[in-house]
Amino acid sequence: MLEARSVAVVGASVKAGSLGRQMMVELRRGGFDGAVYPVNPGYDEVDGYRCYPSLLEVPEPVDLAILGVANARIEAAMTDAAELGAGSVVTFSSLYEEPSDGPSLAERVAAIAAAHGIEVCGGNGMGFVNVPGRLRATGFATPDDLRPGPVSFLSHSGSAFAAFAFNDRGIGFDLLVSSGQEVVTPMDAYLRFVLERRSTRVIALLLETVRNPDGFRTALARAAERDVPVFALTVGRTDASKALVTAHSGALAGEHGAYEAVFDAYGVHDVRSLDEMAEAIELFSSPRRVRAGQGIASVHDSGGERALFVDLATEHDVPIASVSEATLRRIASTLDPGLEAANPLDAWGTGIDADRIFRESFAAFHDDDDVAAMALVVDLTRQGEPYEEGYVQVARDVWGSTTKPFCVLSNLSAAVAADEARMLRDDGIPVLEGTAPGLRALKHLLDDAAWRARAAPTRPRPVPQDVRSWWRSRLGEADPVGELEALRLLADYGVPTVAARSAESASAAADAAEEVGYPVALKTAAPDVAHKTDADGVRLDISNAEDLRTAYEDVSARLGPSVSVARMAPSGVEMHLGVVNDPMFGPLVLVAAGGVLVEVLHDRALGLPPLEDAAALRLIDRLKIRRILDGVRGAAPSDVAALAHAVSRMSVLAEDLGDLVDAIDVNPAIVSPTGCVAVDALVVSRRT
Repeated sequence: MLEARSVAVVGASVKAGSLGRQMMVELRRGGFDGAVYPVNPGYDEVDGYRCYPSLLEVPEPVDLAILGVANARIEAAMTDAAELGAGSVVTFSSLYEEPSDGPSLAERVAAIAAAHGIEVCGGNGMGFVNVPGRLRATGFATPDDLRPGPVSFLSHSGSAFAAFAFNDRGIGFDLLVSSGQEVVTPMDAYLRFVLERRSTRVIALLLETVRNPDGFRTALARAAERDVPVFALTVGRTDASKALVTAHSGALAGEHGAYEAVFDAYGVHDVRSLDEMAEAIELFSSPRRVRAGQGIASVHDSGGERALFVDLATEHDVPIASVSEATLRRIASTLDPGLEAANPLDAWGTGIDADRIFRESFAAFHDDDDVAAMALVVDLTRQGEPYEEGYVQVARDVWGSTTKPFCVLSNLSAAVAADEARMLRDDGIPVLEGTAPGLRALKHLLDDAAWRARAAPTRPRPVPQDVRSWWRSRLGEADPVGELEALRLLADYGVPTVAARSAESASAAADAAEEVGYPVALKTAAPDVAHKTDADGVRLDISNAEDLRTAYEDVSARLGPSVSVARMAPSGVEMHLGVVNDPMFGPLVLVAAGGVLVEVLHDRALGLPPLEDAAALRLIDRLKIRRILDGVRGAAPSDVAALAHAVSRMSVLAEDLGDLVDAIDVNPAIVSPTGCVAVDALVVSRRT
């Protein structure tokens, strides 16, 4: 499909402004030099090509049939394409028809394709453009000057496909695809294709859903293996936008935390906006990648904008390089009087000999071991000489005399001088537009290096096979798993748990307390109470038998005789551990702020199991609550290593048993200076 050498254009036309006309215009605009077969019973010739009354009269099987027909005719056109022996199809049709009994139009089209081995781009998409292959299989306008480059952009959104095609910054593309509904050919198929092209060095994705999760993960693993950076913008991050995604394309919009888990596992860059994606792919289109160093060094011509740069770098977690005293002395020797040598550097003093000062400052930064990448941060406006043209020459000089990643970052995207930016880009120098999106792009550059520097992951220790088999059998039964049994499950998988016993009477509760040791917690074990605190079914810090009897009588009178008695865990930070079953990516491990905070802060991170301790620690580091674990206001630091180990063990459980449950909640798990212990556990059986 994407490298077709023969194309049939169904619905081809000479009528100005029609889809049929635009399909032919785009083939010619791209310079396609393969066989072209217009199909339309109303013409003998279109655009200099013989026109055929139907697909069945085209003289040879074609690699690609572009079907520019309405929904009412699409099924017949697909049938003809199959009979002709077309290898692939592009359809712009929405494939919508009024609901009725039997398969939908989309299902019927997919069935025809499946029966004849036809790949389908669409429906409800805008086709594709293979830039170096000179094939523009689309019915929508593309720019005359679309130039080849290292980026492949694969999008569920047709509008984003068009926007990137018409970008005004000269980003060069290898392939652009608007895959639409993907009734046959899913995103991972396009991913696999571009990953076999040496001409693709950067991949950008706009995702509404993932229709083939296993294939998608396999493709991402291949990208990581080939060291091809992948940038992904997912939509449907909120409940409101998820509903819109489903209404628009029928796609199942996934939980964004699940995307984050998969992206982290394969080194995919998670971007939040089209602007951020544009900045990132421009920066990564440069062949320069971070090879050493930890942070950014920047040179500015404004003290105020330098302060803004630092504010935004802090907000977006972009590390500033800690340069050496030797570097600062070297810079100080070049500056005008009154300027302080620092990173970031305000190098504009009198303006006299500014070009030399900028160049020598960058040379010093370049030689510093902690500097990973450099940026000339100025307002690349249309003031003319001596400013912008001087900056262009400085940037060219720095680019030509250094090897580390380097870019020009213009603070205000609305005021970038087009001519100067074009000159820099023509020399291969990235020009980033806007302080915040530019900084986000630089962070991706550093994150890329950090991900590549990670040690190869090791699998955590498995549980014995008989333990795994027993629990798989147990979770397959209809009987619900109670709290104490859930705690035994955790313990079998290596998650530390509190000592706990069940009781059905006051005397049994007293015996249990003596066995586990005071102080204890008493909790209702009523099977219909999921949130015990909300039902006032928990009593804590019971230190003697008399208080225990009083607590039991109160709780049992309202919620029934079944209770659990557990030894009190040491005081510490409440965390929430768990297993969730994502509809796209399956079982994932969860770590979050615990107790009542889990529903208030919405502070959680998901990981793709299994996770070794180091990967679990990185998951914990993503939480807002992370600083509390290190101790605040005089509190002793919590045992974060123990928490990471518990998360790792939960990930083994998720991999082994996650397909048998909807969720496992451990809330809270108490993290103290001496360890991590699960206090309460709930197993939510798989819904049937």
